[in-house]
Amino acid sequence: MNGPSGDARSAAVVSRNRKAERNETGDCGGGGPAQVAARARADAPAHGLPAAAESKNDTGASRAQAPSIYAALDLGTNNCRLLIAKPSRRGFLVIDAFSRIIRLGEGVLSSGRLSPTSMNRTLDALKVCAEKMKRRGVTRSRLIATEACRIAANSGEFIDAVERQTGLRIEIVTQETEAKLAVSGCASLIDRNCDWALVFDIGGGSSELIWLDLTRLARPWRRSIYDRLEVQGCIAGWTSLPIGVVNLAERHGGREVGRENYEAMVADVMAALTSFEGAYRFRERISKGCAHFLGTSGTVTTIAGIHLGLPAYDRSRVDGCWLGAPDARRVSDALIDMSYAERVAQPCIGQERADLVLAGCAILEALLRVWPCQRLRVADRGLREGILATLMSEDGHGGAPHQRHHRWPHAATGSS
Repeated sequence: MNGPSGDARSAAVVSRNRKAERNETGDCGGGGPAQVAARARADAPAHGLPAAAESKNDTGASRAQAPSIYAALDLGTNNCRLLIAKPSRRGFLVIDAFSRIIRLGEGVLSSGRLSPTSMNRTLDALKVCAEKMKRRGVTRSRLIATEACRIAANSGEFIDAVERQTGLRIEIVTQETEAKLAVSGCASLIDRNCDWALVFDIGGGSSELIWLDLTRLARPWRRSIYDRLEVQGCIAGWTSLPIGVVNLAERHGGREVGRENYEAMVADVMAALTSFEGAYRFRERISKGCAHFLGTSGTVTTIAGIHLGLPAYDRSRVDGCWLGAPDARRVSDALIDMSYAERVAQPCIGQERADLVLAGCAILEALLRVWPCQRLRVADRGLREGILATLMSEDGHGGAPHQRHHRWPHAATGSS
């Protein structure tokens, strides 16, 4: 659930990046610390390209001689999202994009399997992605699948069917890899003056939470956070909750949501956070310094769009904006008081997300109750941007890859 109006948003991203091309700002999360790249090499496939496209690159020519066009695909529980980009001096420029709600994980929590209907919907979307990658001449890519494919018993069969029908080789990534990519995709939005930051990604089937201890970084800061933020070395603790907007809404209801079942959703998430907070005691630690949240999910982009009163979703207004905790709660309270039809009518929600938005609000509310931060920054960027930054950095764009590996603290994963 990564932002409203999937296909419309994708077109808007491309349009805005044509403007960005004149000054190479890397507006869509471009760039990234070179040191992020080295760790991804061991588990990242060289390509996720269709066979025909890959064979063109296996002629013995060096990668530096080939056109540098990169693709990143995030196949989630709820969405299929693609970015195609080229390197720039300050990051990368998006040249094509695609986003579609496919609800791949619909019903998987109860059945343990991906349904034929959801797989067919997803295959249709992936065929569009394969065609875009071919048309744009993508030379290197990474295509990942997350929670729905991690837990479904028939995900291997589905991945094989995808390759047969589209030529795309999709990699089911671990929770740790997903969390790392989420951090690197939005690192440039971290407040450099804070002591702590919680980066979170509320997905369809899981939610990734990463606490960063920014006091580990040298100061004063340089102008660009990418010059100084060794973000992987700041990770003080992380977890992946087996709770996302799809399975939480399936459990408690998404269309008709009143105060009682909204609070039940919040309670579920808070219970799932108990072991993680017990292991790390971040509530106590952040009380001694300045902390903020950084949300990369569609939940926070939706809340931001509603808070700003946007007549239609506008990434340029939402990405990087700040909300106070009271602002987010006012939006959630207003949505609880709305009927399903009224939520559908909201321009930043629409019919495809109207039954999921309150589950996302409940997850955010649980985070705010466990860790009472007053400032939330909104990121309309995440896994795909992290993939692109990593791939380009591996290839030496924006600086040679940094070889040092940072160890992540062991995850204390809560139970649902």
